Amino acid sequence: MANRIISVRTVVAIGIGAALLFVLMRFVAIPSGVPNTNLNLGIAILTVFGAIFGPIAGFLIGFIGHTLTDLTWGGVWWSWVIADAAYGLLIGLFWRFYKIEEGRFGIKGAIIFNGIQILSNLAAWALIAPSLDILIYQEPADKVFLQGIVAGSLNGAVVLILGTLLALGYSRTKVKAGTLKAE
Repeated sequence: MANRIISVRTVVAIGIGAALLFVLMRFVAIPSGVPNTNLNLGIAILTVFGAIFGPIAGFLIGFIGHTLTDLTWGGVWWSWVIADAAYGLLIGLFWRFYKIEEGRFGIKGAIIFNGIQILSNLAAWALIAPSLDILIYQEPADKVFLQGIVAGSLNGAVVLILGTLLALGYSRTKVKAGTLKAE
């Protein structure tokens, strides 16, 4: 049997994660007060799936889920699609540090998880998205940096609360290595 770059389980997770991201971004969008910027509950799904399934899954979930959302709004805003994909990639790069899949996501894992998600949100929303908005769409810098900072801050708060709870809940369903004993 040939070595696989990505498992069937991960491919299924990408499909489910992208679908959940799409549904939450499209139908549970809460306006932030800043034009074209919403409180996005789907970011918690993207973060947890990236943290469990790794960088390829995180990238593809962000890319596919956000692209589908934008297509249903009438046009793809590529700078933000790329930012979501980059965010999923960044979260996924550190998946081994979180220990979610091993059932060992505790206080240390939550601190690492949230430190990385905050830095990743800053990179995606205060750097990547606004820079691409300026380069691709010639948007005014003050507008796009405000949108990016608001989006990144809201995303960080959503992941801090909802993402941490989802990661903790999922981790608690996993059996820790060495805890089963033969009778």
